[in-house]
Amino acid sequence: MYRAVIGLEVHLQLRTRSKLFSACPADYHGADPNTYTDPLTLGLPGTLPTLNREAVDLALMFGLALNCDVSGFTQFHRKNYFYPDSPKNFQLSQYDRPIARDGYLDVPLEDGSVGRVRIKRAHLEDDAGKLIHPTYAPYSLLDLNRAGSPLIEMVTEADLTGPGQARAFLEAVQAIAQSLGVSDATPEEGKMRCDVNLSLHKPGEPWGTKVEVKNLNSFRSVARAIEFETARQTRVLSAGGRITQDTLGWDEGGQKTFVMRTKEGEADYRYFPEPDLPPLDITPEWVERVRARMPELPAGKRERYLAAGVRAGDAETLSLNVPLSRFYDEALASAPAPDAQRLANWLLTDVVGFLAAQEQTIRDAALRPAHLAALVRLIDAGTISGRVAKDLLPEVMAGEDPERLVRERGLSVVTDTGAIDAAIDAAMQADPATVEKVRAGNAKAMNALFGPVMRATGGQAKPEVVRERLRAKLGL
Repeated sequence: MYRAVIGLEVHLQLRTRSKLFSACPADYHGADPNTYTDPLTLGLPGTLPTLNREAVDLALMFGLALNCDVSGFTQFHRKNYFYPDSPKNFQLSQYDRPIARDGYLDVPLEDGSVGRVRIKRAHLEDDAGKLIHPTYAPYSLLDLNRAGSPLIEMVTEADLTGPGQARAFLEAVQAIAQSLGVSDATPEEGKMRCDVNLSLHKPGEPWGTKVEVKNLNSFRSVARAIEFETARQTRVLSAGGRITQDTLGWDEGGQKTFVMRTKEGEADYRYFPEPDLPPLDITPEWVERVRARMPELPAGKRERYLAAGVRAGDAETLSLNVPLSRFYDEALASAPAPDAQRLANWLLTDVVGFLAAQEQTIRDAALRPAHLAALVRLIDAGTISGRVAKDLLPEVMAGEDPERLVRERGLSVVTDTGAIDAAIDAAMQADPATVEKVRAGNAKAMNALFGPVMRATGGQAKPEVVRERLRAKLGL
């Protein structure tokens, strides 16, 4: 039985105003091709790089969140390769002195355990441009808007063993990046990309030959690529074949890998120190200034939610979704505070479901956190029933105040036993057969009377009072 050994390389585009080594704006999304360029981006002779200080601070912040060592010297190197999307014919990256190293991230797993993934390194580098290949055209197009954008490349040790763990790790990294404001970390926009390094071996035997699957742009693709490569390599090895050290691409349509090129070695890149950028000395004072900027991390949120009484699964979901956790925290902070678990239930089930049906996210919604908190408080206080709350939800999602709606429409729960008794009498007269069944010993048949009573009171009768009065009327 073969076992997979998996390491990931994650590229995150940093959220800075300018590119890594020039003042050219970095937010090129939606712009016409080749409009966000400058002499340095174009690799023109005589240009010199100037390091973006904010990019360094964001990289330090990310490294600290991953429990990395970020102190001491760091240095940039030229990584030489010749490709159309890199006009300089080299990439400015970091070779043997990365800005962050020797960290780890603990990832909650589906079975409730925690898996530790070691972080080998995280380094800064500038991005390449983008090649566009028109269908059936005998040429390719080049867009250099992305070239020079600041990236963090994070490399893990080969500590992952399957697609589920890989996906959980990527979700945790995305949540950290978004929580810190380091990166938008949106795979669909190319701001978070992943390469997979994978080999197989039998327990007790040396690791097999590693292949790399490049440029996976969704967590789903990462999981599918791992599943496919594990199955493919198992077939090859079981048949007596051997795995070659190739760089593979992922065919999303065919859901399979394909060979792009033979894997390069480090010597092929001819790394040497960048002569136009001096090394940086990351002092303890610098590190502490960056640490002071760091907001609460997902792990801290998860523990805070658990302490507030939120179930473990819901706490995990909230902590990994930055927009939802921000909304939840603001709603929970309203006074008086609603029940934490009930608020989580409404947000993660009713609100998210409503938004999904409208093809929206919490960012798009007119719903205000204080209004959702007010709706939950009305239920907690017994002022309205859950059914009335669900009826009001579309209007609350549109920005309406639930307390005002309940007040103006007289939707408060009916506790007047006289009105409830009248509704019960009417239901019993309309369904004498059910009354006889109950009195003959079939107590469960009482449920057939409960619905008509609730409908007769517009869903506003307090369910506990209805059941109590029904039992009294039926002699139970």
